[in-house]
Amino acid sequence: MRGTLPVVASVVAGVIGVAAGTWPSVRAQAADEGPSMRTQLATVLADQRWAMPKAGSWTPPKAAPDGLPPVIRRIATRDKVVFLTIDDGYEYDPEFVNLVRKHRVPILTFLTSTYVKGQGQYFWALRNAGSRMENHTVNHLNMAIQTPEKQRQEICEASDTIAKQYGRRPQIFRPPFGSFNQTTRQMAKACGIKSILLWSAEFYNGTSGPGVGFNGFARGDGGTGFRPGDIVLMHYRKGLAQQFQMILTWIRQQGFRPAAVENYLPRSLGGNAPDQPAVPGKAE
Repeated sequence: MRGTLPVVASVVAGVIGVAAGTWPSVRAQAADEGPSMRTQLATVLADQRWAMPKAGSWTPPKAAPDGLPPVIRRIATRDKVVFLTIDDGYEYDPEFVNLVRKHRVPILTFLTSTYVKGQGQYFWALRNAGSRMENHTVNHLNMAIQTPEKQRQEICEASDTIAKQYGRRPQIFRPPFGSFNQTTRQMAKACGIKSILLWSAEFYNGTSGPGVGFNGFARGDGGTGFRPGDIVLMHYRKGLAQQFQMILTWIRQQGFRPAAVENYLPRSLGGNAPDQPAVPGKAE
């Protein structure tokens, strides 16, 4: 322990800092004190819990026949829900944390673990606002052109770092650029990954997308607007809070709502849903 500050006092200080959204003031304590400090913070500030889908409203993704992590691009559901996923982690906007917490919006972070260095508490604040930290490699390399050993290193070491920092080992992987091959799936499984989550639409927040301009929105199928079960790709970029408000407005204008994608994934694929979903009208 650093200095003579009691553990309980450290925990309280961390809780106050995270609750207030002032993550820089407690960053060093929470990131450097070790697993016991993180464990105590986790018991005081529990994760948000998001609504589970109603029985019969969706079809869970299935395991792959070859036993490797399946590749998922959207969720088959009748609910007007979309899933907001945010990649990388090289911009740290505290107002975005406040926005997620205040409006209780479920998101899923695919964290490039090199960005944890020096900014670990920022992602702690997001974790405690309800975002799970999943795997996006160590250095954001194009997996399909890497050797098997390099792919394994990128995935396993990222999972090791995230597990050490945030108390849970990632079970879902998103390859940078959406680029992967059979070896990627094999190495992902070796690192404890249960599914590979891609996307069906992208919000080019803070940048320009092909044919859609700055802060443009594009569907992978060439259509327009949202579809039930869309997995939307975003990135941690400068101005994320304002960009996030923008997409939330679009989602609500079209009669949709954000939902937690992990609640639509079976536990065998790294999610929270039962592997055998409940049957409508049947007692669980």
